[in-house]
Amino acid sequence: MRPSKNVELMQAMAVEIKVRREELSLTQEDLAGRAQLDRPYISLMEVARKQPTLSVLYKIAGGLECTLAEFVERVEQRYLREQRKKVRAANR
Repeated sequence: MRPSKNVELMQAMAVEIKVRREELSLTQEDLAGRAQLDRPYISLMEVARKQPTLSVLYKIAGGLECTLAEFVERVEQRYLREQRKKVRAANR
């Protein structure tokens, strides 16, 4: 399976991981421990260089103290806001 070509969606997920982590005052190391992942992998996700699997997203959501559904909703809302900004900018 090929990685997603939807760079904007990957960036929305990356930003949301970092924003939520910072809301909880967690370091990347803290989140890695909570999610049972390696810190470098967290770092790569936060800069949209790695596309996590569903099982990894589940672990990330748990580490960020939200359900998978809540996390996906946050990512979707961020993605849609950015898409609306892009459309408005193009219409100027």
